[in-house]
Amino acid sequence: MRRSLERHRSGRSGWLRAAVLGADDGILSTASLVLGVAAAHGTRNGLLITGVAGLVAGAMSMGAGEYVSVHTQADTEAADLALEREELRTDDKGEHDELALIYVGRGLDPVLAKQVAVQLMAHDALGAHAQDELGISDTLRARPIQAAMASASSFALGAAVPLIVTAFADLQSVILLVAATSLVCLAGLGALAARTGGAGVAAGTIRTAVFGALAMGVTAGVGALVGTSV
Repeated sequence: MRRSLERHRSGRSGWLRAAVLGADDGILSTASLVLGVAAAHGTRNGLLITGVAGLVAGAMSMGAGEYVSVHTQADTEAADLALEREELRTDDKGEHDELALIYVGRGLDPVLAKQVAVQLMAHDALGAHAQDELGISDTLRARPIQAAMASASSFALGAAVPLIVTAFADLQSVILLVAATSLVCLAGLGALAARTGGAGVAAGTIRTAVFGALAMGVTAGVGALVGTSV
């Protein structure tokens, strides 16, 4: 029976990182904004306006920032590939020797390393150098649009959680309910990210919840301080 290909988690690292970061930031930043305004004795309309503005601005900012960042990486990869393509055109023998040295460094016998380099370059010279010299592969290649969409949409989904609680919670208990709901969602998000990425679930859950509580607590404290002094 033919063995199926193993499924590794590294192929999900790009979009998973953007999605988790976006959702985490959406929950945390919007909840912190709402808690800060609520601690300063803001009205329900004020809380909702703050939350909606935070959702829209945050989603646009996350999407744009992720696009620029990943596009810069993609530009760097394209420039490296263009340089490698030119080197293959002008110094084929040198590129064979360079690839063989890489395999020798990984433990292959020099003769075998040279044979491997010859065969791989005969099949796809640029692809061989892209993967083994530059560390660029189709799986891990930068995808700016995908990363931007994942980041922006996940931020909006995350931000919707404290916003919905704010819309329906009693004004006197909105601080407690928003904080509690957001912490539960942050902990669940940390656990999901850790499980999907193959890391320890407990550590991911605790880390996300602790830093989330710290951020919301500091923002609410500042809001309360400003509310009593203005």
